[in-house]
Amino acid sequence: MNNNGLMIALSSIGLAQGLKIPVHYYNTGEWRPSKFFVTGGMPSSHSAGVSSLSTYIALDKGVGTIDFALSVVFGLIVMYDAQGIRRQTGELTLKVNDLDELIDKIHEDDPVAYVEKSPDPLKEVLGHKPGEVVGGALLGALIGWAGYQVSKKW
Repeated sequence: MNNNGLMIALSSIGLAQGLKIPVHYYNTGEWRPSKFFVTGGMPSSHSAGVSSLSTYIALDKGVGTIDFALSVVFGLIVMYDAQGIRRQTGELTLKVNDLDELIDKIHEDDPVAYVEKSPDPLKEVLGHKPGEVVGGALLGALIGWAGYQVSKKW
């Protein structure tokens, strides 16, 4: 069975993740291929995936179908989560990671010797800024449209 919608959505997720590398380089001058594997950043692969699927379904099945309705509703939930809840979790993580430094400053004059075992810091970039979500959605819509055009010719 050939599922063009699934292939287009997965491809847009991969492309969005890949684009994070040159976007990061453009913004910082730092080339980091590891950006491919991180969450957060521009463009949102979450948004790209769901918007490419919704676009493909709209063009293939029509906007009056239950398929399109489901893809839009679940897509909106994913995009809201990507920039809302996950972003807030990332902001909270920044504050938690800063607590270690604050505790060290408080205990600088503490005469009791102790061995500090520093844990790995929590992952700080979890969610997306609204612009990253919109960027991913636009990228996904473009890929969904292009994928539909290519699949029509097959």
